Amino acid sequence: MNRSPWAWIPTLYFAQGIPYVVVMTLSVVLYKNLGISNTDIALYTSWLYLPWVIKPLWSPLAELFGTKRSWVAVLQFFVGAALAGVALTIPTDHVFQLSLAVFWLMAFASASHDIAADGYYMLALPQHQQAAFVGVRSTFYRLANIGGQGGLVYLAGELTERTGSVVKAWTVVFWLLACLFVLLALWHAVVLPRPAADVRGPGRGAARGLLADFFAVFASFFRKPGIAVTLGFLLLYRFPEAQLLKLASPFLLDPVDKGGLGLTTKAVGIAYGTVGLTALTLGGLFGGWVISRFGLKRALWPLVLAMHVPNVAFLLLAMTHPTSLAVISSALAVEQFGYGLGFTAYLMYMIHVADGPQKTAHYAICTGFMALGMMIPGMWSGWLQDHIGYVPFFAWVLVATLPSFAMAALIKVPDNFGKKADT
Repeated sequence: MNRSPWAWIPTLYFAQGIPYVVVMTLSVVLYKNLGISNTDIALYTSWLYLPWVIKPLWSPLAELFGTKRSWVAVLQFFVGAALAGVALTIPTDHVFQLSLAVFWLMAFASASHDIAADGYYMLALPQHQQAAFVGVRSTFYRLANIGGQGGLVYLAGELTERTGSVVKAWTVVFWLLACLFVLLALWHAVVLPRPAADVRGPGRGAARGLLADFFAVFASFFRKPGIAVTLGFLLLYRFPEAQLLKLASPFLLDPVDKGGLGLTTKAVGIAYGTVGLTALTLGGLFGGWVISRFGLKRALWPLVLAMHVPNVAFLLLAMTHPTSLAVISSALAVEQFGYGLGFTAYLMYMIHVADGPQKTAHYAICTGFMALGMMIPGMWSGWLQDHIGYVPFFAWVLVATLPSFAMAALIKVPDNFGKKADT
């Protein structure tokens, strides 16, 4: 049966976004609600970036064994089981250790699902439809983020208020997520087309040759001109944001006497998870338009400034402790809109770096360094904040923009790269 891409692309990329937002965002709010220290939250949840860091290293497995469609189905059922596993660990006495172990498994499954889903997308659609649906992919991935970071956080707060128990509230949230994901897995097991190009890999017999080709492609990435500057930019451009992101939700949730804003979990779901992420999405769309209009080279510095200058919003919030949710939401919207703007420059630079005969593999390597640039600074951010407080920490985040500015000054971008051709 030749099904419309509308039957599976929105749900496939919604399913791709859910486990990522659960591992990276919901885990932080869950642990904060359970009273885990900022030091431990930032350190251990930052380690969860590791599967995305090393994702390019095991991507050949999806080529060697099975079809992309079968990988998608199996991994989605695995993520559903992992979500149920988290629900089972929350009421236990060792919730932090046990749930972290399950989040680790979920993170590896999610990163592997990214590989399979993106590969399947390219096999299941002709090139003109791939381009036509790229915006649909992005939109539903973002909706998963807003639904997770906004809707589910709000739901956890509402259930906490009704039941009087953080444990019960989050247990219900994760059971609901598990049921949703199993339904998505069942849906995709039925509706995903079976493209003729999606054939079983060559298996063990051809593994040696395929792996040799893979390592040759990997080595060619590190022979690119100016690779040291490129790696410095990939690792340091988000250096301040990597630290800020891990402490944003704890800052909003911590009581005023600890330097936070004392928001309820429901309010965080509204201000940061809904208003903030919507602004982030709009910033990304506007940033894409700016680059298509002026090219990356001309737009680079305005976008770099848009990325980092709005971080001052967190410093002002920490200094003034406003009580109005509208004021807090507005400040977060400004910061997230700027982040969305600036992140488009980063994505376009990765596209420039990856350009060439092995662009797909080289882009995957770039995303690995992107994840590493988020993982390492995030690991120490909670420890630093616990020792110096929120105001000095957010002041440090502003100082931490200097390496990003330095690397932006060193990279080389061709004239008119990313600019839409005049017609």
